[in-house]
Amino acid sequence: MQMQYKNLGRSGLKVSQLSYGAWVTFGNQLDVKEAKSLLQKCRDHGVNFFDNAEVYANGRAEEIMGQAIRELGWKRSDIVISTKIFWGGSGPNDKGLSRKHIIEGTKASLKRLDMDYVDLIYCHRPDASTPIEETVRAMNYVIDKGWAFYWGTSEWSAQQITEAWGVAQRLDLVGPIVEQPEYNLLSRHKVESEYLPLYSNYGIGLTTWSPLASGVLTGKYNAGNIPADSRFALENYKNLANRSLVDDVLRKVDGLKPIAESLGVPLPQLAIAWCAANPNVSSVITGATKEYQIEENMKAINVIPMLTPAVMEKIEAVVQSKPKRQDSYR
Repeated sequence: MQMQYKNLGRSGLKVSQLSYGAWVTFGNQLDVKEAKSLLQKCRDHGVNFFDNAEVYANGRAEEIMGQAIRELGWKRSDIVISTKIFWGGSGPNDKGLSRKHIIEGTKASLKRLDMDYVDLIYCHRPDASTPIEETVRAMNYVIDKGWAFYWGTSEWSAQQITEAWGVAQRLDLVGPIVEQPEYNLLSRHKVESEYLPLYSNYGIGLTTWSPLASGVLTGKYNAGNIPADSRFALENYKNLANRSLVDDVLRKVDGLKPIAESLGVPLPQLAIAWCAANPNVSSVITGATKEYQIEENMKAINVIPMLTPAVMEKIEAVVQSKPKRQDSYR
């Protein structure tokens, strides 16, 4: 099957249903030469959307992605590049969503990427110490300057996104068109419950991250076994490992394996396809440190049509993670 392209929420921007993110890998585990081969492998499979952030490897991830894309000689209009602003350094004004940091952070990101603009810029987290109006105005300034075409949020609450839209409508400004939450078979509340009103009210699209729950849904972690080359073997991810590899979760992962086998597909492809099958998800951001992982991840496109209601019910019976509808009295 060919890669499918979906509109990013209600906007006119088209993004590949599966995309690629530089978190963890670029700068921490990979250099420019390796990045080039991974990015090209993604392009070969029809990926047009590549995700980054000012905080990834302290800016190094943006430099590597920018240099790799330059050396590959890609046409800028063929690709969609995003970055995220929040953690830009150690000074008091180097983080958060003040007008100062949004503008300085965006300029610094563009310099590292060596690009005139990004297609999409996110507020990487909510900032309790900055009024949302200041952030909305600053994001619109960035768009008016042509440094970004669209803006969005990552890990904001539905209430914060609603507030941002209220400000944008009152001031006749552009509101956030996309949210980037974690979403996978083990983490569903935001996407399937909390954000429900946002899709129809504001046309919010989703670019979701961690479809494999940091690798847990690959099935490679069984009781107490952490492969040496995996993310959880990295020192900074020890806490994540302790939180993620609980017995209950590993039991669910084992329960999913026969479902994947019955479809004749590997478990990671089933897990990625499951995320992409949600109509509110515009793009599923995948990560990979090796070319063969990209090959495997991209095959998830072929699995989406296999996810019939009957298969979805079988998956649900195993994971039992569907959020309770808040409006169940209807």
